[in-house]
Amino acid sequence: MSEVYSLLPPAVVGLQITDSVKLFPVRRIFCIGRNYSDHVREMGGNSNKDFPIIFTKPADAVVADGSKVEYPLSCKSLHHEVELVVAIDKPLRQDDEDAAAKAVFGLAVGVDLTRRDLQKEAKKSGLPWDCAKAFDQSAPISAIKPVRVLPAVLQGEISLSVNTQVRQRGDLKQMIWSVPQILSHLSNYFELLPGDLVFTGTPAGVGVLVSGDCVFASIAGVGSLQFQIA
Repeated sequence: MSEVYSLLPPAVVGLQITDSVKLFPVRRIFCIGRNYSDHVREMGGNSNKDFPIIFTKPADAVVADGSKVEYPLSCKSLHHEVELVVAIDKPLRQDDEDAAAKAVFGLAVGVDLTRRDLQKEAKKSGLPWDCAKAFDQSAPISAIKPVRVLPAVLQGEISLSVNTQVRQRGDLKQMIWSVPQILSHLSNYFELLPGDLVFTGTPAGVGVLVSGDCVFASIAGVGSLQFQIA
């Protein structure tokens, strides 16, 4: 017997895949904070602490390349954070780094949009970051570039410009925790499943966005992403 719902179920969120007509179905979005030493320092933190912060965004926070992003509600300071995004196509449950590397379907460019004013309030009060990170349209992501084998060491420039002015520029090799380490660690707390995405942290240079700003983000060998704040 097929299920009958009282409401029309929401559509599956899909992301473009480079050189493919197929879409990648997004299940969940995990995010890693404080994974580049220079960004940790600019935010007043200590990069020698334990594993970086873990938080999440809803799947429907995804915004496709070339879109307009509405300036978020109840926000006085919207910030950009460019990040490498990892797409998973195999389950991981308390797995090691070797298994984690083999679970990577592809890589993409993402921007973790942040209500910085609300995040500061949450930090001060010891509250969760949901209002600061998990709001509507808070996860612009490029097309996913499939990878056959994840390199042992990821490297390449990661950058973000606002109105053609470079704000963030770093290199993937500056990540404190590698992709396999991140996925293996996450799999100790969550069973990662096909369709999950993982944002892996941002380099220094995060800054304010206002209505009308045009954002361009890129990662060498992965792709690029652009959107405008409406």
